[in-house]
Amino acid sequence: MPDPSKQHPYLSLSGIKTHLVFWLGAIFVGLATVALTVSGEFSSNLVKRFILEQPLLSFILTPALLVLLAWLTRRFFPGSEGSGVPQVKAALMAKPDEDSSHLLSLRIIIGKLFLCIGGVFSGASVGIGGPSVQIGAALMTYFARFAHFAPHYLGKGLILAGSSAGFAAIFSTPLAGIVFAIEEMGRSLEEKTSGIILTAVIFAGATSLILLGQYIFFADRSATLPWGKAWLIIPLCGIFTGLMGGLFSAIILKGSRAIKEISFLSPLKVAFICGIIIASLNFFSDGSTAGTGYFEAKAYLSNPDDMSVLYPFMRILSGLATFFAGIPAGIFVPSMSIGAGLGADLAQWVPIAPTSVVILLGMTGYFAGMLQSPLTAFVIIMEMTNTHELLLPMMATAFIANGTSKLICPEPLYTGLMKTYLKKSESS
Repeated sequence: MPDPSKQHPYLSLSGIKTHLVFWLGAIFVGLATVALTVSGEFSSNLVKRFILEQPLLSFILTPALLVLLAWLTRRFFPGSEGSGVPQVKAALMAKPDEDSSHLLSLRIIIGKLFLCIGGVFSGASVGIGGPSVQIGAALMTYFARFAHFAPHYLGKGLILAGSSAGFAAIFSTPLAGIVFAIEEMGRSLEEKTSGIILTAVIFAGATSLILLGQYIFFADRSATLPWGKAWLIIPLCGIFTGLMGGLFSAIILKGSRAIKEISFLSPLKVAFICGIIIASLNFFSDGSTAGTGYFEAKAYLSNPDDMSVLYPFMRILSGLATFFAGIPAGIFVPSMSIGAGLGADLAQWVPIAPTSVVILLGMTGYFAGMLQSPLTAFVIIMEMTNTHELLLPMMATAFIANGTSKLICPEPLYTGLMKTYLKKSESS
């Protein structure tokens, strides 16, 4: 009589242990994203209140904290700086016998969590989407090593599963998490990895959903784009947001190389200068450029008239300064508030379509233009805002923005940043 455990490996003791550890890892990814979300928003609200009450004192606090965070990052948590997505992409590109613990480890998880929250508290423009991707990939890798998984579990599939789970959990967008794994992280979905990606997304997403509920930014189902001249807003929005997104990426890629070539600018001096810039932007924007950007994105979708025309441009500058400061900080969530602001401005300058619709198209276009990941862009905005009626306009805007961005910045942002970590791995 055949042994059932050999016919069905998942029925064996080893198979059950493997699945339990994997599910537990996915749940911990969801818990980590919940912790990041709650503490990030708490710190964001706290620092905004501080800036309003003590605006001049923030010119001391922000530069000082950024210098401290930059020093801690370089001294104790190298590899945790920036978004975290380029590090995960570099780990995916690593050879099977190559150690990627400097990019995905328990040390990285600790540094990413605490320094990211510290960045929010400093008043910098800190997103938590990118950090959740690196934390998710690192957690899944750590659990697999702790449980002594077979080598094939420690490869590309597990890193993809953790990163997509982190992305899906932070935004409560399971479909976008899968699309993100295909388009940005893996560029392909292999048959062997599809199952563990789906499982990780389900467990991490369910954990986040149970504890935080669903993130629905825009509950008004009346958002439609009437047929006629209103559809002309699609190419206009795609070109405008794609231009701004491509410009943002080009400045980051070229600026990173330029700063390294200036000998008298040490990393801590750069962090201090960036702190002064961020504090100035927070002062003139009454604190709206500080924090994660969740509040501003929601404000645009509920009361766009209350937001400043200059907000998206000041938030872009704050995001650039935060990146060059060299601290752990994502750009996903701030980019949504920037896109919403660009859409609101465009709706005011060219009033041919409903403002709410143009704001959603702006969010989609800027996200697509900045990352050059058009599929992820329209799927995540559609899921987060529950606006399936705008699927075609969002798709068109995303692909126009993507094409426009490539004219400004031929190399995708995360691909360009990933090369830094690949060079470090080759030289070590």
